[in-house]
Amino acid sequence: MPEYLHTCIERYLDSFAQSLAAENYTTGTIKTYRSILRKVGHVMDVDGISPSALTLDMAEQVGRKVPRKMVGTVWPHRLARRFAQHLLDIGVRQPVPLTEAQQARVTLLTDFETYLVKHRGLSSRSIPHAVGFAHRFLDHRFRDGPIDLGRLRPADALSFMEHALTGRRHGQAVATHVRNFLQYLFGCGATATNLALSVPKMARRWGARLPRHLSPEGVEAVLACVRNNPRHGARDYAMLLIMARLGLRAAEVIAIQLDDIDWRAGELLVRGKGKLHDRLPISSELGEALSRYLREERGPASCRTMFVTHRAPHRPFKDGQIINAVLKDALKATGQQPVTPYVGSHLLRHSLATQLVNSGASLDEVGDVLRHRSRSSTMIYARLDIDGLRSLAMPWPVVGGAQ
Repeated sequence: MPEYLHTCIERYLDSFAQSLAAENYTTGTIKTYRSILRKVGHVMDVDGISPSALTLDMAEQVGRKVPRKMVGTVWPHRLARRFAQHLLDIGVRQPVPLTEAQQARVTLLTDFETYLVKHRGLSSRSIPHAVGFAHRFLDHRFRDGPIDLGRLRPADALSFMEHALTGRRHGQAVATHVRNFLQYLFGCGATATNLALSVPKMARRWGARLPRHLSPEGVEAVLACVRNNPRHGARDYAMLLIMARLGLRAAEVIAIQLDDIDWRAGELLVRGKGKLHDRLPISSELGEALSRYLREERGPASCRTMFVTHRAPHRPFKDGQIINAVLKDALKATGQQPVTPYVGSHLLRHSLATQLVNSGASLDEVGDVLRHRSRSSTMIYARLDIDGLRSLAMPWPVVGGAQ
């Protein structure tokens, strides 16, 4: 609409567009972002919010008043937050000073993050989750007031666990993160007792089902379906092929760097769990898939990460959800019905292990392929060895037989 061209943020749209262009955003995308931000500016004029007063939280509230045009487009409230950050970067808005309680919380969480890196050795993917649960725990106990860690009691930990696990089916990760934070507080002397001991262990139902897997024919059908995608089939095919042939986890796939591939030796450096690195051989099939992706689809990315987003600015993926989405779409397109509603990337990893067991591989060999550090992780595939289990079964009692 014409009035959108004369909003309070119009003078700052050019600099914002230049920052997007520097990150390789396309002209069409920048034009779309301009159109959405002009509507955000119109809402700001109606609400009486000046650009110099636009905080991140206010920008999100304003952005939520702008309707999203269609599925697949950017969320206006997310774009508004990004624009508010841009205003802060160019000096239009001054940062809001932190209160004493807020500064104390920032210092505590920063020290906790340093502890996780230096003493616990957590990966960069796990640390944000751990710090996030610590932040939620402090919110639950102290709200916006001052943080008095000496007042923490076991009941506080139990109360937060009940709150955090509401609506969740699995709580092992929640319990682990809360336990790590409470152990840190005790270790640095903030609490007189180790409250981590009051966090209950979560029940695990081992052996409740067989590992979710696809047949070899089903795996090949998924790979063929993904490879034929005209938009980003080369990228998705290379990612799924690595998982299907080498058994990599989703996080390990998106962590692959260009320098991790030794083309002459035919090896791939895998950045595994616990910051452990392994080298795996690359077959000619994998090499051709990676080469095709690099030649045809990767785009002008400035980072060294192998797999990046299809749209500009071609950034690395934040997590492995992209692989879950690709796999779910491929299963639907091939008419395969997963055994459970949730489809995770481990489906291909389990399928590889199942195929190895059915081909006569021992559990030690399966563990070596999947790079398990503990034999207990490989034992779940023992239930797939029907012939081996049959040799352990006792004879079925018959009428008149020995009792």
